[in-house]
Amino acid sequence: MTTLKRRAAVPLAAALLVLALPRLAAAQDELSAGDTSWMLTSSVLVLFMTIPGLSLFYAGLVRAKNVLSVMMQCFAITCMVTVLWTVYAYGLAFGDGGSLNGFIGFGKLFLSGVEVDTLSGTIPESVFQMFQLTFAVITPALMVGAFAERMKFSAMMVFMALWLTVVYTPVAHWVWGGGFLGEMGVLDFAGGIVVHINAGVAALVLCILLGKRRGYPDTPMAPNSLVLTVVGTSMLWVGWFGFNAGSASAADGVAGMAMAVTHISAAMAGFTWMLIEWSSHGKPSVLGIATGTIAGLAAITPASGYVGPVGALAIGLAAGVLCYWGANSLKRLIGYDDSLDVFGVHGIGGIVGVLLTGVFASSALGGSVEDLNIGNQLWLQAVGIVATLVYSGALTFILVKVVDGMIGIRVTAEEEGTGLDLALHDERGFNL
Repeated sequence: MTTLKRRAAVPLAAALLVLALPRLAAAQDELSAGDTSWMLTSSVLVLFMTIPGLSLFYAGLVRAKNVLSVMMQCFAITCMVTVLWTVYAYGLAFGDGGSLNGFIGFGKLFLSGVEVDTLSGTIPESVFQMFQLTFAVITPALMVGAFAERMKFSAMMVFMALWLTVVYTPVAHWVWGGGFLGEMGVLDFAGGIVVHINAGVAALVLCILLGKRRGYPDTPMAPNSLVLTVVGTSMLWVGWFGFNAGSASAADGVAGMAMAVTHISAAMAGFTWMLIEWSSHGKPSVLGIATGTIAGLAAITPASGYVGPVGALAIGLAAGVLCYWGANSLKRLIGYDDSLDVFGVHGIGGIVGVLLTGVFASSALGGSVEDLNIGNQLWLQAVGIVATLVYSGALTFILVKVVDGMIGIRVTAEEEGTGLDLALHDERGFNL
């Protein structure tokens, strides 16, 4: 999503490049079959992350009586966000906002202007908007894990529609649509700010306002099927290559390195989480290594197009340590019930990744950005983090209060005891 600075191999190559610039500029407006093919594939991979990847990951972590409820929430969010994106949300995120363009975009209602031959760089705009749609789908779906087992389905749908409109689309525009964070020079290659910090802080606010599950933390609430969770984790890991490498918007070296560092960070974070758990509890758990891997994927997301292998190892290590602390010590310290650790993994992982992007993007540390002033870039990264935390947190608080006042957000004690599968959908996930 961001053009990286390149070093000419030799002066002669630089001279030849200058002579070729007019032809290269013209080529930028021409359709590339290779880039288009890769972006079509990436769009499929990112959608694969939500349905079925995230659905299965969450379904395995909840109790058996709530398996279908979290899968239904992920599926319904996918459907609803697609409709809203087509009608108006794409324009808010990527339209031209005129005098307000620093904050929000306008236009492109019903994808107007997105024609068969309309290009976005070297790919059709129809493909670009589809790729971006998959990000808009998975970001609110991530929040499902924070309020699992206790939020009304109707309230969830209303809240997510409002949140997409007034929180997700502005933040996406700030970073990728020509808004003020992107113009300032904040680096977020594939969504550390737009997706993970944005969803993470919203999830934290939502679960605190919603209240704890009945019986938490004294009643055991063990996952119903770690097999489903591992399958979902595996799908997320594979799909994340589309998430990060696809954000290059081209089939090139940047995409290749983004794929490599994504894998390295995921493996490093999962390995780190496993070792911490092994040393502190005596046995390594499947849940731990799976959660750690997701933390590494979240943390490398903003950095994936800028850092090299050394940066990926460092980011994975930091994510493994700090997200473990967030999902365990921090949650117990504050006492909130983030059911499936959305803030601990995605919120903290996103913060770690966005900050360390400002360090390891430097070519001096194996990154691709030359002459990077690390101190200044860290300041810019911190501005992006704080702006998103404050905006998303405050707007989420307001939206929850509004929806709660309209229709109520929490199921009854009886419905929670019965389980949301039967109480809200009149179905069972398992008929054993």
